[in-house]
Amino acid sequence: MALLERSPDLPVASILEHHAKEDPDAEFLLYRDQALTYGQVDDEARALAAALSNMGVEPGDRVAIILPGCPEFIVSLFALARLGVVLVPMNPRLPEAELRYMLRHSEAVCAITVENLHGVDYLQLFEDLLPRLPELQYLVTVGEEDLWYDDRIYQFEDLVSAGTGRSIDAEVTEDPDGLFAIVYTSGTTGKPKGVELTRRNLLYVAAGTVRGLGLMPSDRIIGITALFHVFGLAPGILGTALAGATLVLHEPGDPEEALRLIETHGVTIHYGVPMLFAAELREQRRSPRDLSSLRLGLVAGAPLREDLFNEVEEELCPLLLTAYSLTETSSTLCLGRPDDSAEKRRYTVGRPLPGTELRVVEPDGTPLPVESLGELAVRSPGVMRGYYRQPRETASCFDDAGFFRTGDLGIVDEDGHVHLVGRRQDVIIRGGSNVHPREVEDRLHAHPALLEAVVVGLRDDLLGEAICAAVVPMEGAIVTADEIRDWCRHTLADHKVPDVVRFVDALPSTGTGKIRRVEIARLMEAEQDSPDS
Repeated sequence: MALLERSPDLPVASILEHHAKEDPDAEFLLYRDQALTYGQVDDEARALAAALSNMGVEPGDRVAIILPGCPEFIVSLFALARLGVVLVPMNPRLPEAELRYMLRHSEAVCAITVENLHGVDYLQLFEDLLPRLPELQYLVTVGEEDLWYDDRIYQFEDLVSAGTGRSIDAEVTEDPDGLFAIVYTSGTTGKPKGVELTRRNLLYVAAGTVRGLGLMPSDRIIGITALFHVFGLAPGILGTALAGATLVLHEPGDPEEALRLIETHGVTIHYGVPMLFAAELREQRRSPRDLSSLRLGLVAGAPLREDLFNEVEEELCPLLLTAYSLTETSSTLCLGRPDDSAEKRRYTVGRPLPGTELRVVEPDGTPLPVESLGELAVRSPGVMRGYYRQPRETASCFDDAGFFRTGDLGIVDEDGHVHLVGRRQDVIIRGGSNVHPREVEDRLHAHPALLEAVVVGLRDDLLGEAICAAVVPMEGAIVTADEIRDWCRHTLADHKVPDVVRFVDALPSTGTGKIRRVEIARLMEAEQDSPDS
């Protein structure tokens, strides 16, 4: 565990180099039943770095990675770290408008993307985007297409082949406090914000998570399906590498395949959001697998209901812990520990990582005593440098003492465990992803058949919260729930499309005309719980 003792002062590329020298044949990635060793990933990362450098990609440039959970994402991360290039990970399932905004806002000079995914032709998408993004000079694609028609588009495997055996003109000295990644989050306004994370931010959290869970080189980890997410970057990729463990990659949304991989590869550690664990629990009951290799599960992204928590521990993972994760804190802020009592594991999100200061504060920032309810504020080596190109937004999130205001309400008990209670802002956490009602409502209001619309979250066993749209149709209009959802899909990402559409005659409001969201949510919950619904 020498690497853990030296982090976060280690250059990211040196973590891979260490394992490639000490044990090059140790398995780092398992993907589609194929193993990639630490030595192989290091060789490919070196080759890709050399090829990108030869293309003209320089230290400080931004390079977007728009890939699903595949080895090329991880090879790219370590290649960019070697070059001193800023990583900009993006969800490949975002709609074109959001991708275009993030590419332009980050001033990315290169994008590494998949050619086809879930029916989307990314070559065609980028053929339309390239003329509209003056900073974007190169496209690197993962796939099988013959790309002879454009000299700015390269295939990933061709670049790795071209860079093999070549060196980088000038080695880059990584600044631990320099910008390492820009990770986009919807924040509290519903608009994408680029969270500036340094190498020190990410490695502090990755190492703290590894220590807290007691990860070992013999561990095999599953459940990291969104590598572009901050949890995928820090505890997922970097944490696995720091521990010298093995990461099992797989596509999201297929619990049968996940259980097969756990059984086949003897997986020991299971990360995931409540939706993932709930789906696997149902699949395990339908078609049992041998999951005896699992020793620990970690839930993040949303609270897990008590009864579901107990069922997962009894039927999937013998020991289940909870983490509190934010993009602005480089992922893990608080973490349950294996030696916590059953009560603490069920009802809290654990304790802050060592070196993290957590306060509960009044709206004006005044610290509150133990066992008080208030907003959680944090100061730690994992807290972001700021929001990219948004100094006013950055300043508004920090108090005079340098504590980041999370916007979450909670209680810290006498033992230092954190109880999450709610959120200061209206945010729906659907399957671990933040959804801001205003963004969905704006799309609904644009529908010609709808007069009014309000979006609220409903309790859901799989998703944590489901998106419910309460809509008032125009007089005489004929429209169905499916048509409304299809309307939303044209401009919204899949996870923002309403799961439930309820038609109402009117929306309850105050005397001043302000919509009573709490009352609407209560009515929708009551209808959901009705035996006739």
